[in-house]
Amino acid sequence: MSETQGRGHVFAGKKRGTGADDFEGDDVFVAKKSVLPSMPTENDPAAALASARHEFGEHGGVNMSIEASATFTVMEPETMRRMFSGELGPDRDFFIYSRHFNPTVLNLGRLMAALEGTEAAYCTASGMSAISSVLLQLCSSGGHVVASRTLYGGTHALLTHFLPRACNITTTFVDIGDLEAVKSAIVEGKTKVLYFESMSNPTLTVANIPELSRIGHEKGATVVVDNTFAPMVLSPARLGADVVLHSISKFISGGADVIAGAVCGPASLVNSMMDLHQGALMLLGPTMNAKVAFELSERIPHLGLRMKEHCRRAMEYAIRMKKLGLKVIYPGLEDHPQHELLKSMANKEYGFGGLLCVDMETEERANRLMHHLQNYTQFGFMAVSLGYYETLMSCSGSSTSSEMNAEEKELAGISPGLVRMSIGYIGTLEQKWSQLDKALSRMQDSTLFNKN
Repeated sequence: MSETQGRGHVFAGKKRGTGADDFEGDDVFVAKKSVLPSMPTENDPAAALASARHEFGEHGGVNMSIEASATFTVMEPETMRRMFSGELGPDRDFFIYSRHFNPTVLNLGRLMAALEGTEAAYCTASGMSAISSVLLQLCSSGGHVVASRTLYGGTHALLTHFLPRACNITTTFVDIGDLEAVKSAIVEGKTKVLYFESMSNPTLTVANIPELSRIGHEKGATVVVDNTFAPMVLSPARLGADVVLHSISKFISGGADVIAGAVCGPASLVNSMMDLHQGALMLLGPTMNAKVAFELSERIPHLGLRMKEHCRRAMEYAIRMKKLGLKVIYPGLEDHPQHELLKSMANKEYGFGGLLCVDMETEERANRLMHHLQNYTQFGFMAVSLGYYETLMSCSGSSTSSEMNAEEKELAGISPGLVRMSIGYIGTLEQKWSQLDKALSRMQDSTLFNKN
Protein backbone atom coordinates (compact mmCIF):
# COMPACT_ATOMS: atom_id res chain seq x y z
CA MET A 1 0.00 0.00 0.00
CA SER A 2 1.39 3.42 -0.90
CA GLU A 3 1.89 6.18 1.67
CA THR A 4 -1.02 8.12 0.24
CA GLN A 5 -3.21 5.06 0.42
CA GLY A 6 -2.18 4.78 4.06
CA ARG A 7 -4.19 7.91 4.61
CA GLY A 8 -7.25 5.99 3.56
CA HIS A 9 -7.82 3.74 6.58
CA VAL A 10 -11.44 4.39 7.27
CA PHE A 11 -11.87 2.87 10.73
CA ALA A 12 -10.47 4.53 13.83
CA GLY A 13 -8.98 1.82 15.99
CA LYS A 14 -6.42 3.19 18.42
CA LYS A 15 -6.49 6.38 20.42
CA ARG A 16 -3.70 8.89 20.00
CA GLY A 17 -0.86 8.47 22.47
CA THR A 18 0.02 11.31 24.79
CA GLY A 19 3.71 10.75 25.35
CA ALA A 20 6.97 10.32 23.47
CA ASP A 21 6.29 6.62 22.96
CA ASP A 22 3.81 7.63 20.28
CA PHE A 23 6.71 8.55 18.01
CA GLU A 24 9.04 5.64 18.67
CA GLY A 25 9.40 2.18 17.24
CA ASP A 26 7.33 0.36 14.65
CA ASP A 27 4.04 1.94 15.76
CA VAL A 28 4.92 4.92 13.60
CA PHE A 29 4.08 2.82 10.53
CA VAL A 30 0.74 1.48 11.68
CA ALA A 31 -1.07 3.83 9.30
CA LYS A 32 0.65 2.11 6.39
CA LYS A 33 -0.59 -1.33 7.37
CA SER A 34 -3.98 -2.89 6.93
CA VAL A 35 -5.52 -2.22 10.34
CA LEU A 36 -9.13 -2.49 9.22
CA PRO A 37 -11.19 -5.05 11.12
CA SER A 38 -12.39 -8.09 9.26
CA MET A 39 -15.86 -8.13 7.75
CA PRO A 40 -18.75 -8.85 10.13
CA THR A 41 -19.61 -12.53 10.29
CA GLU A 42 -23.30 -12.04 11.19
CA ASN A 43 -25.68 -12.65 8.30
CA ASP A 44 -28.52 -10.69 9.88
CA PRO A 45 -27.84 -6.97 9.42
CA ALA A 46 -29.47 -6.16 12.77
CA ALA A 47 -27.09 -8.55 14.53
CA ALA A 48 -24.14 -7.03 12.66
CA LEU A 49 -25.16 -3.53 13.73
CA ALA A 50 -25.48 -4.66 17.35
CA SER A 51 -21.94 -6.06 17.16
CA ALA A 52 -20.44 -2.85 15.77
CA ARG A 53 -18.31 -0.73 18.07
CA HIS A 54 -20.30 1.69 20.21
CA GLU A 55 -18.78 5.13 20.25
CA PHE A 56 -19.20 6.95 23.56
CA GLY A 57 -19.16 10.70 24.12
CA GLU A 58 -16.06 12.66 25.10
CA HIS A 59 -17.20 12.90 28.74
CA GLY A 60 -18.70 9.43 29.02
CA GLY A 61 -22.03 10.15 27.41
CA VAL A 62 -23.89 7.15 26.01
CA ASN A 63 -24.09 8.97 22.67
CA MET A 64 -21.01 9.91 20.70
CA SER A 65 -19.75 13.49 20.64
CA ILE A 66 -20.02 15.58 17.50
CA GLU A 67 -16.62 16.58 16.11
CA ALA A 68 -17.69 19.75 14.33
CA SER A 69 -14.19 21.01 13.53
CA ALA A 70 -13.13 21.57 9.95
CA THR A 71 -9.44 21.40 10.84
CA PHE A 72 -7.41 19.70 13.57
CA THR A 73 -4.37 20.82 15.55
CA VAL A 74 -1.20 18.92 16.44
CA MET A 75 1.18 19.23 19.37
CA GLU A 76 4.43 19.07 17.37
CA PRO A 77 5.31 20.42 13.88
CA GLU A 78 6.82 17.09 12.89
CA THR A 79 3.47 15.38 13.43
CA MET A 80 1.84 17.25 10.56
CA ARG A 81 4.54 16.18 8.12
CA ARG A 82 4.09 12.58 9.19
CA MET A 83 0.33 12.80 8.78
CA PHE A 84 0.66 14.12 5.25
CA SER A 85 3.22 11.40 4.42
CA GLY A 86 0.73 8.77 5.57
CA GLU A 87 2.66 7.55 8.60
CA LEU A 88 0.00 8.77 11.02
CA GLY A 89 -3.68 8.70 10.20
CA PRO A 90 -7.22 8.33 11.47
CA ASP A 91 -6.58 4.69 12.42
CA ARG A 92 -4.54 6.17 15.32
CA ASP A 93 -6.82 9.16 15.89
CA PHE A 94 -4.76 11.65 13.88
CA PHE A 95 -6.91 13.94 11.74
CA ILE A 96 -5.96 16.73 9.36
CA TYR A 97 -9.06 18.21 7.77
CA SER A 98 -12.69 17.11 7.68
CA ARG A 99 -12.83 16.85 3.89
CA HIS A 100 -10.35 14.01 4.35
CA PHE A 101 -11.65 12.33 7.50
CA ASN A 102 -13.82 13.33 10.43
CA PRO A 103 -14.31 11.14 13.53
CA THR A 104 -18.09 11.53 13.60
CA VAL A 105 -18.47 10.72 9.91
CA LEU A 106 -16.12 7.74 10.25
CA ASN A 107 -18.32 6.33 13.01
CA LEU A 108 -21.32 6.41 10.66
CA GLY A 109 -19.15 4.67 8.07
CA ARG A 110 -18.48 1.86 10.55
CA LEU A 111 -22.21 1.41 11.03
CA MET A 112 -22.88 1.37 7.29
CA ALA A 113 -20.14 -1.23 6.77
CA ALA A 114 -21.70 -3.38 9.49
CA LEU A 115 -25.16 -2.97 7.96
CA GLU A 116 -24.00 -4.13 4.53
CA GLY A 117 -21.39 -6.65 5.65
CA THR A 118 -18.46 -4.92 3.93
CA GLU A 119 -14.92 -4.23 5.09
CA ALA A 120 -15.29 -0.48 4.90
CA ALA A 121 -17.66 2.36 4.10
CA TYR A 122 -17.38 6.08 3.47
CA CYS A 123 -20.33 8.43 3.86
CA THR A 124 -20.93 11.26 1.42
CA ALA A 125 -23.04 14.37 0.96
CA SER A 126 -25.64 12.66 -1.26
CA GLY A 127 -26.55 9.39 -2.92
CA MET A 128 -25.64 10.74 -6.36
CA SER A 129 -22.18 11.79 -5.11
CA ALA A 130 -21.61 8.24 -3.89
CA ILE A 131 -22.67 6.80 -7.27
CA SER A 132 -20.63 9.30 -9.29
CA SER A 133 -17.50 8.89 -7.17
CA VAL A 134 -17.52 5.10 -7.42
CA LEU A 135 -17.98 5.11 -11.19
CA LEU A 136 -15.25 7.70 -11.66
CA GLN A 137 -12.89 5.71 -9.44
CA LEU A 138 -13.48 2.42 -11.22
CA CYS A 139 -13.60 3.75 -14.81
CA SER A 140 -11.07 5.79 -16.74
CA SER A 141 -11.48 7.52 -20.09
CA GLY A 142 -12.52 4.93 -22.65
CA GLY A 143 -14.02 2.72 -19.96
CA HIS A 144 -17.27 0.84 -20.34
CA VAL A 145 -20.19 0.14 -17.99
CA VAL A 146 -22.98 -2.40 -18.36
CA ALA A 147 -26.06 -1.24 -16.47
CA SER A 148 -29.68 -2.10 -15.94
CA ARG A 149 -31.98 -0.15 -18.23
CA THR A 150 -34.31 0.41 -15.26
CA LEU A 151 -32.56 2.83 -12.95
CA TYR A 152 -33.27 5.99 -10.99
CA GLY A 153 -33.54 8.86 -13.48
CA GLY A 154 -30.53 10.73 -12.11
CA THR A 155 -28.31 7.66 -12.40
CA HIS A 156 -29.61 7.02 -15.92
CA ALA A 157 -28.78 10.62 -16.90
CA LEU A 158 -25.30 10.33 -15.40
CA LEU A 159 -24.57 7.21 -17.44
CA THR A 160 -26.33 8.32 -20.63
CA HIS A 161 -25.27 11.94 -20.90
CA PHE A 162 -22.72 13.21 -18.40
CA LEU A 163 -20.09 10.45 -18.29
CA PRO A 164 -19.85 10.03 -22.09
CA ARG A 165 -19.53 13.80 -22.61
CA ALA A 166 -17.24 14.68 -19.74
CA CYS A 167 -15.24 11.48 -19.22
CA ASN A 168 -15.51 9.33 -22.37
CA ILE A 169 -17.12 6.57 -20.31
CA THR A 170 -19.87 4.72 -22.17
CA THR A 171 -22.69 2.49 -20.97
CA THR A 172 -24.62 -0.39 -22.49
CA PHE A 173 -28.08 -0.73 -20.96
CA VAL A 174 -29.59 -4.20 -20.69
CA ASP A 175 -32.57 -6.04 -19.28
CA ILE A 176 -30.98 -7.05 -15.98
CA GLY A 177 -33.28 -10.07 -15.79
CA ASP A 178 -31.87 -11.49 -19.02
CA LEU A 179 -28.66 -13.05 -17.74
CA GLU A 180 -27.47 -14.06 -21.21
CA ALA A 181 -27.91 -10.48 -22.44
CA VAL A 182 -25.92 -9.23 -19.47
CA LYS A 183 -23.15 -11.73 -20.16
CA SER A 184 -23.03 -10.80 -23.84
CA ALA A 185 -22.89 -7.07 -23.09
CA ILE A 186 -19.84 -7.31 -20.82
CA VAL A 187 -16.68 -6.93 -22.87
CA GLU A 188 -13.86 -8.65 -21.05
CA GLY A 189 -10.94 -6.30 -20.53
CA LYS A 190 -13.00 -3.19 -21.33
CA THR A 191 -16.12 -3.34 -19.16
CA LYS A 192 -15.11 -2.15 -15.71
CA VAL A 193 -18.47 -2.08 -13.92
CA LEU A 194 -21.69 -4.07 -13.88
CA TYR A 195 -24.21 -1.68 -12.29
CA PHE A 196 -27.79 -2.31 -11.17
CA GLU A 197 -30.27 -1.64 -8.38
CA SER A 198 -31.18 -4.46 -6.01
CA MET A 199 -34.81 -3.45 -6.40
CA SER A 200 -35.31 -1.15 -9.35
CA ASN A 201 -36.66 2.37 -9.23
CA PRO A 202 -39.56 2.61 -9.90
CA THR A 203 -40.67 -0.74 -11.36
CA LEU A 204 -39.59 -2.89 -8.37
CA THR A 205 -37.82 -5.42 -10.54
CA VAL A 206 -35.64 -7.60 -8.30
CA ALA A 207 -32.12 -8.36 -9.50
CA ASN A 208 -30.63 -11.84 -9.25
CA ILE A 209 -27.66 -10.60 -7.26
CA PRO A 210 -25.78 -13.92 -6.86
CA GLU A 211 -25.97 -14.81 -10.55
CA LEU A 212 -25.22 -11.28 -11.76
CA SER A 213 -22.23 -11.14 -9.40
CA ARG A 214 -20.97 -14.45 -10.74
CA ILE A 215 -21.29 -13.25 -14.33
CA GLY A 216 -19.61 -9.95 -13.57
CA HIS A 217 -16.70 -11.58 -11.80
CA GLU A 218 -16.19 -14.19 -14.51
CA LYS A 219 -15.78 -11.32 -16.98
CA GLY A 220 -13.55 -9.23 -14.71
CA ALA A 221 -16.09 -6.49 -13.90
CA THR A 222 -16.68 -4.90 -10.51
CA VAL A 223 -20.28 -5.48 -9.43
CA VAL A 224 -21.86 -2.31 -8.01
CA VAL A 225 -25.36 -2.44 -6.51
CA ASP A 226 -27.57 0.44 -5.40
CA ASN A 227 -29.46 -0.92 -2.37
CA THR A 228 -31.40 2.26 -1.54
CA PHE A 229 -34.80 0.57 -1.94
CA ALA A 230 -34.03 -2.45 0.24
CA PRO A 231 -31.84 -1.79 3.30
CA MET A 232 -32.13 -4.67 5.80
CA VAL A 233 -34.29 -6.58 3.28
CA LEU A 234 -31.38 -7.40 0.98
CA SER A 235 -27.63 -7.54 1.65
CA PRO A 236 -25.96 -7.42 -1.79
CA ALA A 237 -22.38 -7.82 -0.53
CA ARG A 238 -23.36 -10.94 1.38
CA LEU A 239 -24.85 -12.22 -1.90
CA GLY A 240 -21.68 -11.62 -3.91
CA ALA A 241 -21.62 -7.94 -4.95
CA ASP A 242 -18.40 -5.95 -4.59
CA VAL A 243 -19.77 -2.50 -3.81
CA VAL A 244 -23.06 -1.41 -2.25
CA LEU A 245 -24.32 2.16 -2.61
CA HIS A 246 -27.01 4.00 -0.69
CA SER A 247 -28.91 7.21 -0.75
CA ILE A 248 -29.04 7.41 3.04
CA SER A 249 -31.58 10.20 2.60
CA LYS A 250 -34.29 7.58 2.15
CA PHE A 251 -35.12 4.66 4.47
CA ILE A 252 -31.93 4.85 6.52
CA SER A 253 -32.59 8.48 7.46
CA GLY A 254 -36.33 7.99 7.71
CA GLY A 255 -37.03 11.66 8.36
CA ALA A 256 -36.93 13.27 4.91
CA ASP A 257 -34.74 15.96 6.48
CA VAL A 258 -31.18 15.20 5.35
CA ILE A 259 -29.38 14.46 2.08
CA ALA A 260 -26.63 11.85 2.38
CA GLY A 261 -25.05 8.85 0.68
CA ALA A 262 -22.66 5.98 1.32
CA VAL A 263 -20.14 3.79 -0.47
CA CYS A 264 -19.76 0.35 1.16
CA GLY A 265 -17.16 -2.05 -0.17
CA PRO A 266 -13.65 -3.50 0.07
CA ALA A 267 -11.15 -1.53 2.13
CA SER A 268 -8.83 -1.41 -0.89
CA LEU A 269 -11.48 0.42 -2.94
CA VAL A 270 -12.50 2.86 -0.22
CA ASN A 271 -8.84 3.57 0.57
CA SER A 272 -8.11 4.22 -3.11
CA MET A 273 -11.06 6.63 -3.27
CA MET A 274 -9.38 8.62 -0.48
CA ASP A 275 -5.98 8.72 -2.16
CA LEU A 276 -4.50 12.22 -2.05
CA HIS A 277 -3.55 12.18 -5.74
CA GLN A 278 -6.16 10.02 -7.46
CA GLY A 279 -9.02 9.44 -5.05
CA ALA A 280 -12.46 10.46 -6.34
CA LEU A 281 -13.83 11.07 -2.85
CA MET A 282 -10.74 12.95 -1.71
CA LEU A 283 -10.47 15.20 -4.78
CA LEU A 284 -14.13 15.77 -5.65
CA GLY A 285 -14.94 16.44 -2.02
CA PRO A 286 -18.56 15.26 -1.49
CA THR A 287 -18.05 15.70 2.24
CA MET A 288 -20.73 14.81 4.78
CA ASN A 289 -21.31 17.30 7.58
CA ALA A 290 -20.44 15.88 11.01
CA LYS A 291 -23.76 17.04 12.46
CA VAL A 292 -25.61 15.10 9.75
CA ALA A 293 -23.47 12.04 10.47
CA PHE A 294 -24.36 12.24 14.17
CA GLU A 295 -28.09 12.45 13.37
CA LEU A 296 -27.90 9.44 11.10
CA SER A 297 -25.86 7.38 13.55
CA GLU A 298 -28.66 7.78 16.08
CA ARG A 299 -31.28 6.54 13.60
CA ILE A 300 -29.59 3.41 12.25
CA PRO A 301 -30.15 1.34 15.42
CA HIS A 302 -33.92 1.37 14.85
CA LEU A 303 -33.77 0.98 11.05
CA GLY A 304 -34.70 -2.70 11.33
CA LEU A 305 -37.86 -1.94 13.29
CA ARG A 306 -38.88 0.76 10.83
CA MET A 307 -38.26 -1.42 7.79
CA LYS A 308 -40.35 -4.25 9.20
CA GLU A 309 -43.33 -1.91 9.61
CA HIS A 310 -42.85 -0.26 6.20
CA CYS A 311 -42.81 -3.73 4.65
CA ARG A 312 -45.69 -5.13 6.69
CA ARG A 313 -48.01 -2.33 5.65
CA ALA A 314 -46.88 -2.37 2.03
CA MET A 315 -47.69 -6.07 1.88
CA GLU A 316 -51.13 -5.63 3.43
CA TYR A 317 -52.08 -2.70 1.20
CA ALA A 318 -50.85 -4.54 -1.90
CA ILE A 319 -53.02 -7.56 -1.11
CA ARG A 320 -56.11 -5.44 -0.45
CA MET A 321 -55.67 -3.19 -3.49
CA LYS A 322 -55.19 -6.20 -5.72
CA LYS A 323 -58.47 -7.66 -4.42
CA LEU A 324 -60.17 -4.39 -5.44
CA GLY A 325 -58.99 -4.94 -9.00
CA LEU A 326 -56.13 -2.46 -9.09
CA LYS A 327 -53.01 -3.32 -11.06
CA VAL A 328 -50.55 -3.55 -8.20
CA ILE A 329 -46.81 -4.19 -8.50
CA TYR A 330 -45.23 -5.46 -5.29
CA PRO A 331 -42.51 -8.12 -4.90
CA GLY A 332 -44.35 -9.64 -1.97
CA LEU A 333 -47.27 -10.71 -4.16
CA GLU A 334 -47.00 -14.23 -5.49
CA ASP A 335 -47.70 -13.11 -9.06
CA HIS A 336 -44.69 -10.77 -9.06
CA PRO A 337 -42.14 -12.19 -11.57
CA GLN A 338 -39.32 -12.17 -9.03
CA HIS A 339 -41.30 -13.09 -5.92
CA GLU A 340 -39.57 -16.45 -5.43
CA LEU A 341 -36.19 -14.96 -6.28
CA LEU A 342 -36.59 -12.29 -3.61
CA LYS A 343 -37.69 -14.89 -1.06
CA SER A 344 -34.52 -16.86 -1.76
CA MET A 345 -32.24 -13.84 -1.27
CA ALA A 346 -33.96 -11.75 1.40
CA ASN A 347 -32.94 -11.52 5.02
CA LYS A 348 -35.61 -13.25 7.05
CA GLU A 349 -38.35 -11.33 8.87
CA TYR A 350 -37.87 -8.03 7.01
CA GLY A 351 -40.55 -8.56 4.39
CA PHE A 352 -40.48 -7.64 0.71
CA GLY A 353 -39.79 -3.91 0.68
CA GLY A 354 -41.54 -0.72 1.70
CA LEU A 355 -42.61 0.43 -1.78
CA LEU A 356 -45.40 -0.59 -4.07
CA CYS A 357 -46.63 0.67 -7.43
CA VAL A 358 -50.13 1.07 -8.82
CA ASP A 359 -50.38 1.28 -12.59
CA MET A 360 -53.19 3.71 -13.48
CA GLU A 361 -52.21 3.46 -17.18
CA THR A 362 -52.49 7.22 -17.89
CA GLU A 363 -50.92 10.20 -16.18
CA GLU A 364 -54.32 11.88 -15.85
CA ARG A 365 -55.74 8.97 -13.82
CA ALA A 366 -52.55 8.74 -11.77
CA ASN A 367 -52.78 12.43 -10.91
CA ARG A 368 -56.45 12.13 -9.94
CA LEU A 369 -55.69 9.21 -7.63
CA MET A 370 -52.87 11.09 -5.89
CA HIS A 371 -55.01 14.23 -5.63
CA HIS A 372 -57.75 12.33 -3.80
CA LEU A 373 -55.32 10.46 -1.58
CA GLN A 374 -53.61 13.66 -0.44
CA ASN A 375 -56.27 16.36 -0.56
CA TYR A 376 -59.44 14.45 0.26
CA THR A 377 -58.50 11.61 2.63
CA GLN A 378 -54.98 12.62 3.84
CA PHE A 379 -53.60 9.14 3.11
CA GLY A 380 -50.22 10.54 2.09
CA PHE A 381 -48.28 13.31 0.39
CA MET A 382 -47.51 13.95 -3.27
CA ALA A 383 -43.73 14.11 -3.04
CA VAL A 384 -40.68 12.40 -4.41
CA SER A 385 -38.25 10.41 -2.25
CA LEU A 386 -39.08 7.48 0.01
CA GLY A 387 -38.60 5.97 3.42
CA TYR A 388 -40.54 8.67 5.30
CA TYR A 389 -42.96 7.87 8.13
CA GLU A 390 -45.76 9.35 6.01
CA THR A 391 -46.68 7.71 2.71
CA LEU A 392 -45.11 9.53 -0.26
CA MET A 393 -46.58 9.26 -3.78
CA SER A 394 -45.34 10.31 -7.20
CA CYS A 395 -46.07 9.57 -10.84
CA SER A 396 -42.63 8.27 -11.78
CA GLY A 397 -42.73 8.93 -15.53
CA SER A 398 -43.21 12.67 -15.04
CA SER A 399 -41.04 13.02 -11.93
CA THR A 400 -38.15 10.83 -10.76
CA SER A 401 -37.78 9.14 -14.17
CA SER A 402 -38.39 12.29 -16.25
CA GLU A 403 -34.74 12.33 -17.34
CA MET A 404 -35.53 9.34 -19.57
CA ASN A 405 -37.12 9.79 -22.99
CA ALA A 406 -40.32 8.00 -24.02
CA GLU A 407 -38.49 5.07 -25.63
CA GLU A 408 -36.23 4.59 -22.60
CA LYS A 409 -39.24 4.62 -20.28
CA GLU A 410 -41.02 2.06 -22.42
CA LEU A 411 -37.98 -0.23 -22.42
CA ALA A 412 -37.72 0.18 -18.66
CA GLY A 413 -41.38 -0.74 -18.24
CA ILE A 414 -42.40 2.63 -16.81
CA SER A 415 -46.04 3.25 -17.68
CA PRO A 416 -47.23 6.89 -18.00
CA GLY A 417 -49.66 6.20 -15.15
CA LEU A 418 -47.31 4.37 -12.81
CA VAL A 419 -47.78 5.68 -9.27
CA ARG A 420 -44.94 4.84 -6.90
CA MET A 421 -45.91 4.73 -3.23
CA SER A 422 -43.43 4.67 -0.37
CA ILE A 423 -45.64 3.30 2.39
CA GLY A 424 -45.40 5.07 5.73
CA TYR A 425 -46.15 3.75 9.20
CA ILE A 426 -47.82 6.70 10.92
CA GLY A 427 -51.28 6.03 12.35
CA THR A 428 -52.82 2.58 12.53
CA LEU A 429 -52.90 0.30 9.52
CA GLU A 430 -56.72 0.20 9.50
CA GLN A 431 -56.96 3.98 9.84
CA LYS A 432 -54.73 4.54 6.82
CA TRP A 433 -56.44 1.78 4.81
CA SER A 434 -59.79 3.47 5.43
CA GLN A 435 -58.35 6.68 3.95
CA LEU A 436 -57.04 4.82 0.90
CA ASP A 437 -60.31 2.97 0.37
CA LYS A 438 -62.35 6.17 0.70
CA ALA A 439 -60.22 7.90 -1.97
CA LEU A 440 -60.73 5.00 -4.37
CA SER A 441 -64.50 5.08 -3.82
CA ARG A 442 -64.64 8.83 -4.37
CA MET A 443 -63.00 8.57 -7.76
CA GLN A 444 -66.05 6.63 -9.06
CA ASP A 445 -64.17 5.65 -12.19
CA SER A 446 -64.50 2.07 -13.33
CA THR A 447 -61.48 2.50 -15.61
CA LEU A 448 -59.37 2.65 -12.45
CA PHE A 449 -59.62 -1.07 -12.01
CA ASN A 450 -58.07 -3.92 -13.87
CA LYS A 451 -61.01 -5.88 -15.32
CA ASN A 452 -58.91 -8.78 -16.55
